[in-house]
Amino acid sequence: MIKRFSSSMIGKQAENQACLYLQQQGLQLVARNFSCLLGEIDLIMRDQEILVFVEVRMRSHINFMRPHETIDHRKQKKIIKTAIYYLQQRKLTSKMTCRFDVITVEQESNQLRWIKRAFEVT
Repeated sequence: MIKRFSSSMIGKQAENQACLYLQQQGLQLVARNFSCLLGEIDLIMRDQEILVFVEVRMRSHINFMRPHETIDHRKQKKIIKTAIYYLQQRKLTSKMTCRFDVITVEQESNQLRWIKRAFEVT
């Protein structure tokens, strides 16, 4: 019997792998899958005094684009707006330094790549 995995199961697996990796690097998990009407943030981590918003991307094939290349300007803006909303809701806008990172997982090789400061608020 062949077991097929849905894309949401594979995505959840990639998020779990990314979270574990970041924790092994010394970051602390703050929240998972924070969502609001503006969008969703896969992982929110704390790296000492920095709040890190993490987008996790997995690709089964890298023939066309590498996983991090799929985070276009529109997607970046959506993540930034969602992060600002998160900070405002918790009254942290003037208290926290923030960073936007990307973790990519290439399914074929199971290779994980951590891109710190993948994009910034412009």
